[in-house]
Amino acid sequence: MNNSMFTSTRFCWLWITSVVLLLDLSSKKLIMTYCALGKSVVVIPFINFTYVHNPGAAFSFLADQGGWQCWLFSVIALVITVMLLVMMYQSDYRNRLLNAAYAMIIGGALGNLFDRMVHGVVIDFIDFYVSDWHWPTFNVADLVICIGALFMLLDGFFCPANKITMNTMSNEDKSF
Repeated sequence: MNNSMFTSTRFCWLWITSVVLLLDLSSKKLIMTYCALGKSVVVIPFINFTYVHNPGAAFSFLADQGGWQCWLFSVIALVITVMLLVMMYQSDYRNRLLNAAYAMIIGGALGNLFDRMVHGVVIDFIDFYVSDWHWPTFNVADLVICIGALFMLLDGFFCPANKITMNTMSNEDKSF
Protein backbone atom coordinates (compact mmCIF):
# COMPACT_ATOMS: atom_id res chain seq x y z
CA MET A 1 0.00 0.00 0.00
CA ASN A 2 1.37 3.41 -0.95
CA ASN A 3 1.13 5.97 1.86
CA SER A 4 3.22 8.53 -0.02
CA MET A 5 0.34 11.03 -0.26
CA PHE A 6 0.06 11.05 3.54
CA THR A 7 3.73 10.85 4.49
CA SER A 8 5.29 12.94 1.74
CA THR A 9 2.78 15.77 2.01
CA ARG A 10 1.55 18.07 4.68
CA PHE A 11 -1.45 15.88 5.47
CA CYS A 12 0.74 14.26 8.13
CA TRP A 13 -0.14 17.37 10.20
CA LEU A 14 -3.81 16.36 10.42
CA TRP A 15 -3.12 14.55 13.70
CA ILE A 16 -3.31 18.03 15.24
CA THR A 17 -6.80 18.42 13.77
CA SER A 18 -7.82 15.15 15.45
CA VAL A 19 -6.46 16.27 18.82
CA VAL A 20 -8.26 19.63 18.55
CA LEU A 21 -11.53 17.89 17.66
CA LEU A 22 -11.15 15.43 20.53
CA LEU A 23 -10.44 18.20 23.07
CA ASP A 24 -13.18 20.47 21.75
CA LEU A 25 -15.97 17.90 21.49
CA SER A 26 -15.12 16.16 24.77
CA SER A 27 -14.95 19.46 26.70
CA LYS A 28 -18.35 20.49 25.28
CA LYS A 29 -19.82 17.08 26.18
CA LEU A 30 -18.56 17.46 29.75
CA ILE A 31 -20.06 20.95 30.03
CA MET A 32 -23.43 19.82 28.64
CA THR A 33 -23.45 16.84 31.00
CA TYR A 34 -22.38 18.50 34.25
CA CYS A 35 -23.38 22.18 33.95
CA ALA A 36 -26.82 23.72 33.73
CA LEU A 37 -27.48 26.03 30.80
CA GLY A 38 -26.68 29.61 31.83
CA LYS A 39 -25.08 28.68 35.15
CA SER A 40 -21.48 29.56 36.04
CA VAL A 41 -18.84 27.59 37.89
CA VAL A 42 -15.73 29.45 39.08
CA VAL A 43 -12.58 27.73 37.83
CA ILE A 44 -9.95 30.28 38.82
CA PRO A 45 -10.34 33.96 39.82
CA PHE A 46 -10.56 35.17 36.19
CA ILE A 47 -12.18 32.19 34.41
CA ASN A 48 -15.63 30.72 34.85
CA PHE A 49 -17.23 27.84 33.01
CA THR A 50 -20.61 29.18 31.91
CA TYR A 51 -22.63 26.90 29.64
CA VAL A 52 -24.27 28.98 26.88
CA HIS A 53 -25.73 28.39 23.42
CA ASN A 54 -24.31 30.65 20.72
CA PRO A 55 -26.42 30.74 17.54
CA GLY A 56 -23.98 33.23 15.96
CA ALA A 57 -20.31 33.18 15.10
CA ALA A 58 -17.26 34.16 17.13
CA PHE A 59 -18.10 36.41 20.02
CA SER A 60 -21.85 35.97 19.28
CA PHE A 61 -21.65 37.82 15.95
CA LEU A 62 -25.14 37.70 14.32
CA ALA A 63 -26.52 35.73 17.28
CA ASP A 64 -29.75 37.75 17.29
CA GLN A 65 -30.75 36.77 13.74
CA GLY A 66 -33.50 34.30 12.83
CA GLY A 67 -31.46 31.13 12.33
CA TRP A 68 -30.22 31.53 8.75
CA GLN A 69 -26.76 32.32 10.11
CA CYS A 70 -26.33 28.69 11.20
CA TRP A 71 -26.31 27.60 7.57
CA LEU A 72 -24.14 30.53 6.46
CA PHE A 73 -21.47 29.80 9.09
CA SER A 74 -21.63 26.07 8.27
CA VAL A 75 -20.92 26.76 4.59
CA ILE A 76 -18.13 29.18 5.54
CA ALA A 77 -16.56 26.52 7.82
CA LEU A 78 -16.66 23.95 5.01
CA VAL A 79 -15.17 26.35 2.45
CA ILE A 80 -12.38 27.38 4.84
CA THR A 81 -11.65 23.73 5.68
CA VAL A 82 -11.32 22.81 2.00
CA MET A 83 -9.18 25.89 1.28
CA LEU A 84 -6.84 25.13 4.17
CA LEU A 85 -6.55 21.47 3.16
CA VAL A 86 -5.51 22.57 -0.34
CA MET A 87 -3.04 25.09 1.10
CA MET A 88 -1.68 22.41 3.45
CA TYR A 89 -1.25 19.98 0.55
CA GLN A 90 0.59 22.58 -1.52
CA SER A 91 2.89 23.77 1.27
CA ASP A 92 6.22 22.28 2.23
CA TYR A 93 5.63 19.63 4.90
CA ARG A 94 8.70 20.95 6.77
CA ASN A 95 6.97 24.28 7.36
CA ARG A 96 5.91 23.27 10.84
CA LEU A 97 4.39 26.52 12.06
CA LEU A 98 2.19 27.10 9.02
CA ASN A 99 1.00 23.50 8.72
CA ALA A 100 0.25 23.34 12.44
CA ALA A 101 -1.74 26.57 12.05
CA TYR A 102 -3.75 25.12 9.16
CA ALA A 103 -4.44 21.93 11.13
CA MET A 104 -5.52 23.86 14.23
CA ILE A 105 -7.90 26.11 12.31
CA ILE A 106 -9.39 23.11 10.49
CA GLY A 107 -9.95 21.32 13.81
CA GLY A 108 -11.61 24.34 15.37
CA ALA A 109 -13.80 24.97 12.34
CA LEU A 110 -14.92 21.33 12.27
CA GLY A 111 -15.63 21.35 16.02
CA ASN A 112 -17.95 24.34 15.73
CA LEU A 113 -19.45 22.93 12.51
CA PHE A 114 -20.29 19.74 14.40
CA ASP A 115 -22.14 21.79 17.02
CA ARG A 116 -24.13 23.69 14.40
CA MET A 117 -25.13 20.50 12.60
CA VAL A 118 -25.98 18.49 15.72
CA HIS A 119 -27.27 21.15 18.16
CA GLY A 120 -28.21 24.05 15.86
CA VAL A 121 -25.97 26.30 17.99
CA VAL A 122 -22.34 26.37 19.10
CA ILE A 123 -21.70 25.30 22.68
CA ASP A 124 -19.59 27.94 24.46
CA PHE A 125 -18.45 27.81 28.06
CA ILE A 126 -15.16 29.64 28.75
CA ASP A 127 -15.92 32.96 30.42
CA PHE A 128 -12.76 35.05 30.78
CA TYR A 129 -13.11 38.21 32.86
CA VAL A 130 -11.24 40.95 34.66
CA SER A 131 -13.18 42.56 37.49
CA ASP A 132 -16.63 43.31 36.01
CA TRP A 133 -15.49 43.15 32.38
CA HIS A 134 -16.24 39.84 30.60
CA TRP A 135 -14.88 38.74 27.24
CA PRO A 136 -17.62 37.05 25.16
CA THR A 137 -17.92 33.38 26.13
CA PHE A 138 -15.99 31.01 23.87
CA ASN A 139 -14.89 27.38 23.59
CA VAL A 140 -11.80 25.28 22.89
CA ALA A 141 -12.37 25.43 19.11
CA ASP A 142 -12.49 29.24 19.18
CA LEU A 143 -9.32 29.38 21.26
CA VAL A 144 -7.44 27.03 18.94
CA ILE A 145 -8.63 28.91 15.83
CA CYS A 146 -7.20 32.11 17.33
CA ILE A 147 -3.91 30.38 18.16
CA GLY A 148 -3.77 29.00 14.61
CA ALA A 149 -4.38 32.47 13.17
CA LEU A 150 -1.59 33.81 15.39
CA PHE A 151 0.74 31.08 14.11
CA MET A 152 -0.11 32.09 10.52
CA LEU A 153 0.77 35.70 11.32
CA LEU A 154 4.02 34.67 12.99
CA ASP A 155 4.90 32.54 9.99
CA GLY A 156 4.25 35.49 7.68
CA PHE A 157 6.41 37.84 9.75
CA PHE A 158 9.25 35.56 10.81
CA CYS A 159 9.53 33.00 8.02
CA PRO A 160 9.83 35.10 4.85
CA ALA A 161 12.32 32.60 3.43
CA ASN A 162 9.41 30.18 2.91
CA LYS A 163 7.61 32.78 0.81
CA ILE A 164 10.72 33.59 -1.23
CA THR A 165 11.40 29.91 -1.89
CA MET A 166 7.81 29.32 -2.99
CA ASN A 167 7.88 32.40 -5.26
CA THR A 168 11.21 31.35 -6.76
CA MET A 169 9.89 27.86 -7.45
CA SER A 170 6.75 29.30 -8.98
CA ASN A 171 8.76 31.58 -11.28
CA GLU A 172 11.08 28.74 -12.30
CA ASP A 173 8.07 26.63 -13.32
CA LYS A 174 6.92 29.38 -15.69
CA SER A 175 10.23 29.57 -17.57
CA PHE A 176 10.80 27.46 -20.66
